[in-house]
Amino acid sequence: MTTAKAPLSPLITRKKLDAPITLNRKLCIKDIQNLNLPLIIKDNKAIMEKSWAGYALRQPVSVDIDKILAAKEKGLVTYIITSLLKDQPRLIPFVFENASMLKLSRYLLRHFSASHRSCSVYATNMYRYSKWIGYSPDEIVYDLKPVGEIADPQRIYNHCGCLDDYLAALQDEGLASGTIINYIKTVETFYRVNNAKVVLTETIKAKTVYKDRAPKPEELSQMLELADLREKFVVSALALGGFREECLSKLQYRHVKDDLEKNIIPIHIHVEAEITKGKYHDYDTFLGAEAVQYLKLYLEQRKKGYGNFPPETITDNSPLLRDSKKGQTPRGVGRLSIYQMIHRLYAKAGLLKHNGTRYDLRAHSLRKYFKTQLTSLGVQTDYIEYMMGHTIGTYHDIQSLGIDSLRAIYHSAGLSIRPKTRVNKLDTLKEVARALGINPEQTLTKEALAQGAITYNDTVELENNQLTVLMRQIANLIKAEVNK
Repeated sequence: MTTAKAPLSPLITRKKLDAPITLNRKLCIKDIQNLNLPLIIKDNKAIMEKSWAGYALRQPVSVDIDKILAAKEKGLVTYIITSLLKDQPRLIPFVFENASMLKLSRYLLRHFSASHRSCSVYATNMYRYSKWIGYSPDEIVYDLKPVGEIADPQRIYNHCGCLDDYLAALQDEGLASGTIINYIKTVETFYRVNNAKVVLTETIKAKTVYKDRAPKPEELSQMLELADLREKFVVSALALGGFREECLSKLQYRHVKDDLEKNIIPIHIHVEAEITKGKYHDYDTFLGAEAVQYLKLYLEQRKKGYGNFPPETITDNSPLLRDSKKGQTPRGVGRLSIYQMIHRLYAKAGLLKHNGTRYDLRAHSLRKYFKTQLTSLGVQTDYIEYMMGHTIGTYHDIQSLGIDSLRAIYHSAGLSIRPKTRVNKLDTLKEVARALGINPEQTLTKEALAQGAITYNDTVELENNQLTVLMRQIANLIKAEVNK
């Protein structure tokens, strides 16, 4: 006997739509005024006369307010103006006056890294391509799609040919292959975001033509001799902390406060994802004794006041590195300022040598010093890459070790710039261990991993533990030799 099944009751009653769903995002002038951007709205124009830091621009920038409202998103407007007002204020109208550039900016914000640096670089690169081809970005897209939203295949083919010609023009300028690839990547992304697949007919590979090198310890010592207190901290922080210039410029006092006030050396610095290059993940690094010494003196100088600078109250949110311009409100230094600072010190020390069209020493070379020195001191590559903020397969494994284990690994390497003025017990024991064929840095690293997240009250306690480990290792080796 078959039992009839009861009909299923629909859970959702479908409703016939009278009209298709459409987006209805709109901005008004009041929305723009409430964004707290450094602009003035006058005569239907958005006028920017000052940078984010409050300094007058060399050339004021103005954009039709209707062009800004056409972006439709408050977040997008803020992203574009914040990104370009810092490095490329003249390109703000270029982006807002081209709907295709707004699409590119929206892609960078919503689906890429949302990095302000990326927005600035992509806008600059597209401005270069636009000038070369002789058309605005919107005209380029219109040429591809004169009717509707579907690009014409023949026109796509023509634009691919244009991109090949652009590649040739860049190569004729003698630019490095890595630089050329970045220019081409920007243009290809622009086309893709605007629904057209325009790419090079053949791919190109990056070749390192203008190599930089890691400076030698004695060269960094020369720079420190010529540097003022703020510059000494910058040089030592980049070399001993492995920071990128932009990351160092965004650090605040809160990043060093706990260890600095407790006199724990090396100082641990947790770098949040928001201030890293790609904003992919956070990481941890450390500042060695030399950098800590300069930092203490530099902060004390700021607290007391110096030159025409009034005494400064250091708070958690105070920039760790302030700019050199006088003013009542301390402001953080920019990435470009750090780059120029290091370049001037290289020049003063007589260290600059041309390598093709570039120099073999750059600000980034200090980050290379961090890597090469730690490698030569026996620290495993994965730990170094983690402390530099690189994305690695063992990221979570290393982070799970805990700060104290990482601190012990960093400390045991003995990373420094200047030769130590005195030989302490730990250094002496390390030399004895090396004479007996023991790698002290490797031994201490293994011990730190084996101990796990043990907390030491201060550097003395940490060094005493390391002394014990090395003495035990030496004793075991001598005992083994005697028993042979």
